[in-house]
Amino acid sequence: MVICTARHHILRANYLCGRWARMWQRQMSEKVYTERDFDQEDLKAKLLGLPGGSVDLTKQDSGIGILTINNPSYMNAFSGTMMVQLEEKVSQLEKWTDGKGLIVQGAAGTFCSGSDLNAVKAISKPDDGMKMCMFMQNTLTRLLRLPLISVALVEGRALGGGAELTTACDFRLMAPESVIQFVHKHMGVVPGWGGAARLVNLIGSRNSVKLLSGALKVDPDFGLQVNLVDGLLKDPQLEEGVGTFLKQTEKWLSHYTKGPAPVVQAMKKVVLSGRELPLVEALRTEKEVFGTVWGGPANMQALANKTKYK
Repeated sequence: MVICTARHHILRANYLCGRWARMWQRQMSEKVYTERDFDQEDLKAKLLGLPGGSVDLTKQDSGIGILTINNPSYMNAFSGTMMVQLEEKVSQLEKWTDGKGLIVQGAAGTFCSGSDLNAVKAISKPDDGMKMCMFMQNTLTRLLRLPLISVALVEGRALGGGAELTTACDFRLMAPESVIQFVHKHMGVVPGWGGAARLVNLIGSRNSVKLLSGALKVDPDFGLQVNLVDGLLKDPQLEEGVGTFLKQTEKWLSHYTKGPAPVVQAMKKVVLSGRELPLVEALRTEKEVFGTVWGGPANMQALANKTKYK
């Protein structure tokens, strides 16, 4: 009887898992803006005509992905091509069934300085700017909704759109002497990649007004004070044995990504539903996600090992 019951749970969980995975992927990859709002393929063609740099993705066997913004000559500013590559990498991560965590970093000792000014000048017309805004909002919203636990490794400067990119991660870790700064006011604009909305959710409206209207420089200590930053990294040149900033970030993230990928992803999904959905819908979503892991291999192994009491 026990074996039959367990088999029933496993079969039901497998059925729910397949159904829910499809439903979840549709919901979480849903765009803020659709083709009715702008012609995405036409915009992509324009952006691909603005080359420079790259966005690189490495998937480790540990289930941790490393997403690197790579354009050192321009402080890792996004060219048009890089914007398209970021969207492509997010699409790959949405399909990564073995993934558990993601680290977003910049190349060569700095994080990201927003948009490449050459790209900005090339799409300076208001209509083009609005389309770029919608494209990047779609991409960064999908980045935040990934069923992976994500952390921004902020080394050097994260300026403008780079500051917005940090808010599209679950956590932010800062290296010594690093700065996050929403410099949009200095450029005569406001955040357009969704950074303001995400910032309010992270630190509240009062602190957001201060950071945005004052274009304040957020150093590691100030970041902790306003709850924008979740941890400080140590200088490997001053403290022996701590490892590189990346190694420290991987170690920090490992505390939250231990365990099977389906369970880690399920945890992220129920948090996402609680944040984005009305209560009743969030509760129903949580029930559906629960059904994908109840009676699954990790659950059955934990019951056999009496893990709860260890």
